[in-house]
This record gives sequence, structure tokens and C-alpha cells, in this order.
Amino acid sequence: MTAKLTRERVLDAAMLIADEDGLDALTMRRLADELGAGAMSVYHHVPSKDGILDGILERVVGEMELPSGPEWKSALRRAAMSAHEALGRHPWAAAALLGGERVSPARLRHTDAILGCLRGAGFTDVETDLAYHVLDSHIMGFSLWLAGISAGLRRLGPVFKAYDLFDASELPHLAEHIEVHLREDRAAQP
Repeated sequence: MTAKLTRERVLDAAMLIADEDGLDALTMRRLADELGAGAMSVYHHVPSKDGILDGILERVVGEMELPSGPEWKSALRRAAMSAHEALGRHPWAAAALLGGERVSPARLRHTDAILGCLRGAGFTDVETDLAYHVLDSHIMGFSLWLAGISAGLRRLGPVFKAYDLFDASELPHLAEHIEVHLREDRAAQP
């Protein structure tokens, strides 16, 4: 017997599909198939694909630590690392969050907490604005880059590994750089 369909089960399945195969793979038909239900049953719990995307993005942002504690630099660092780690677990999320159409309550709380931490540290309103955008751009940009490089290396890794593109003795620093990217533990690096 299939477990009862709930909004939480729908979002769990949607996040799993997105994490494994990307947002393009997240269709209502595939979601319904994964849940062993009909599409109309899924729509009963989440009214649209946009609703599903909003729900799974809310979950991703909810995984991000808010800055807290008396030392603002370490609080922001922990929050930034937490955001990057959450985006690393969900490589599709940074692009979706940057799309601009999706502003969730969790994203608003997260942004407010970062801004509050900066203001509490003594930054002016203009400095806070600039610092926030520098932090957010770095986290999102680096997370997007890692998601892209990971996908690209899955396709191009064997080519790079063989160094068919260039002579490693002529470009030793590039050869070393490629080796770093091909290491299994690279994704875990900040």
C-alpha cells in the first residue's frame, strides 16, 4: 500500500528529483509517477508547479543558518558557509533563487537577518547595502559556478583527465588546477 499523499510527501519527492536530475526534470507527470499517484492527486496538495518550486525553495533557504552571536564577522561567516552548503546540497537552487520571481518568507527572513547583522556591526545603510550584495553575490555566484563545473566535469572529466586538449608539461599550473577539480573531495571544499 502506498503511503498517504501529503504536501510534505509531494515536496520531499520534488526535492529529490530536483537534487538528482535538476529542475528541468521536475515535471508534474514525473512527480506523480514517483509518488505512485495521479497528477490530479498531486495538484490537490500543491496547486501548481510554481507552488512546488516555491515550497522546495522555502525548504532550501530554511536550511541556511541565520547569523547570530556577539561577533558579527564569525556570525556572517557561519551564515555564509551554511548558505553555500545548502546550495551545494541543492545545486539547482541558486539559479532558481536568482531568478527574481520567487521571494519566500524564509528568503526575506534570511536577508533581514544578514542586513541586521551588518547594521548591528556599525555599517551605514549604504555600506550595509553594498556588503550584503557582495556577500550574496559571492555565495550565489560561487555556488552556481560549482554546480556548473560539477556538471561540466561529469561530461568533460575524461577528456581533461587524459589531457587531450594540451600538453601538461607546457601548462603545468592548468594541469594541476584540473587535477584539483577532478578530485572526489573537491565538492566538499569551501
